[in-house]
Amino acid sequence: MGQATLSRDIRDLRLVKTANGYALPESEGISGPALPPISRLVREFVLDVRPAQNLLVIKTSVGSAQPVAAAFDDDEWPEAIGSVAGDDTILVVCPDNKEAKKLAARIQEMLS
Repeated sequence: MGQATLSRDIRDLRLVKTANGYALPESEGISGPALPPISRLVREFVLDVRPAQNLLVIKTSVGSAQPVAAAFDDDEWPEAIGSVAGDDTILVVCPDNKEAKKLAARIQEMLS
């Protein structure tokens, strides 16, 4: 396992360095498990991505939209201002048309 992979895993798990090693922040300990990486969620659950002006409509398998949207929000991608999720559809708001197309391309790349 390389340093980049280890650093990414530490970040994905939201671990913090303490005097005794790495641990979950105290407030995180009661909030539940960390979300899987966004690339994994996209590959497993996203079916289609369609830009519409400065918005993206993302279709997912039934029941998967909310965890995928939460992962997008958690990753704080600069192309996305925020998202709203239903059962199988996510609406992502982007600052402008260019950023929406850029984000759609990022998601399509993960699907490849």
